[in-house]
Amino acid sequence: MSDFLSGLKSVIMLRSLRSRIFLIILIVGIIPCILVRITIVSDYESRAVENRVSAVQNQLTITANHLVANKYISALTGRADEFTESLDVMDAEIEMLSNIYEGRIMIIGGNFEVLKDTYGISTGKTMISEEVIECFRGNSTSYYDKEHGYIELTTPVADTTTAGGAGVIRGVMLTSISDDSIINMADVLGNNALILEISIVAIVIALAFILSKFLVKPIDKLTKRISDVKAGYNTNIEPVNECSETAHISDAFNNLLVRINTLDESRSEFVANVSHELKTPMASMKVLSDSLLASNTATVEEYREFMQDIASEVDRENRIITDLLALVKMDDRSGQNLNIAQTNINEMTELVLKRLRVIARKQNVDVTFETERQVLAEVDEVKMTLLVSNLVENAVKYNKENGWVKVSLDADHQSFTLTVEDSGLGIPEESAPHIYERFYRVDKSHSKEIGGTGLGLAIVRNVVLMHHGSIEVTSREGEGSKFVVTIPLIYIADAK
Repeated sequence: MSDFLSGLKSVIMLRSLRSRIFLIILIVGIIPCILVRITIVSDYESRAVENRVSAVQNQLTITANHLVANKYISALTGRADEFTESLDVMDAEIEMLSNIYEGRIMIIGGNFEVLKDTYGISTGKTMISEEVIECFRGNSTSYYDKEHGYIELTTPVADTTTAGGAGVIRGVMLTSISDDSIINMADVLGNNALILEISIVAIVIALAFILSKFLVKPIDKLTKRISDVKAGYNTNIEPVNECSETAHISDAFNNLLVRINTLDESRSEFVANVSHELKTPMASMKVLSDSLLASNTATVEEYREFMQDIASEVDRENRIITDLLALVKMDDRSGQNLNIAQTNINEMTELVLKRLRVIARKQNVDVTFETERQVLAEVDEVKMTLLVSNLVENAVKYNKENGWVKVSLDADHQSFTLTVEDSGLGIPEESAPHIYERFYRVDKSHSKEIGGTGLGLAIVRNVVLMHHGSIEVTSREGEGSKFVVTIPLIYIADAK
């Protein structure tokens, strides 16, 4: 019941694609039917009136000629007594014409007096109208009064039979005929058209229902397959190739699944690496502390040595946690965690190198800094300090005895470039794609002796991405590495 109500609500609110397709097909099918019916009936009525007027006007013109030939108007006005015997004949013809067309005929003389009225109502009265006046000028007129259901025509009675009287209008025939036959036929035609329209609407509704179901079927099939993936029955969806759109959606969804699986594997690997990295110093501390507790003859020097080792492991654990927290904060690359301010990159780099030269001297590594110009840029100074510190610290740690590290800073009108080059161990070709992964170490066998957390380059990459910059590395194993970082001078926030 709830599914039915939900479906009904979707139809009413037109949220369902199927209901929208159904409605569109219905509208496209019904509106032309209605327009065709209205047009057919209206066109028939106008043409029927036009044909009726033409036929009646021709007959009236013939009758008007008979009136002239029989001196009918002169006889009615008493000016031609010798033709009075033809009055009955013409009256009969006029009456017959009136009955045929179910109408009324009035003969109007030159002084606008009604000489003959088939209804016998207006005989002797004066009839003046715009149509009658126009007809006395020689122009026939017609008028269709749809509201009252009649057609009114005027026909000039022109004398063209006697010399000197050619073209003289002797009178006007004012004729009113019923349009009942036209209306009845229009009603029949309209009813037939309505029946046909209802039949077509029923067909359109059935067709709209079938087509809407058929057109949405690929989407329903795609939805079911996605639901199967969600339920765990499949690891990917079989492409729905019934139309190009669903095929594209299937491909996009499968690509998304691959990406999700990759992220899930990366997350699992990251959790495992974190667990391992955090557990290793604790295991070392556990061994050292158990050794002290188990020994009853340990000297003060031995206690001091063991405690120094424990303190070293604590420092290592603290560095891992600190770097992990830094990464977590930088995982949101939208810029919300950035504190952007204009920073002197030269001074910032000098401060970082001043601290790291102490570490470099212990390994006999020479650290130099070269710059072409003063560089001011809109950056997060804390995070940019992390970037420089990690790059230079790695260059020092993975260097050779009596090696060197060269830091260069340059800028153009759009961005600044920080280059960190060293004479160290270099990066093997197969390891180059993985150096920015968390906890990845190129030389795993000496990782404990060298120190570090394996998170430095991951932090560097995140800082670069947050500042919409780029990082490139070129390296040859045994000859050293060169990292080139390019950062825009003006920070542009991401559009919401």
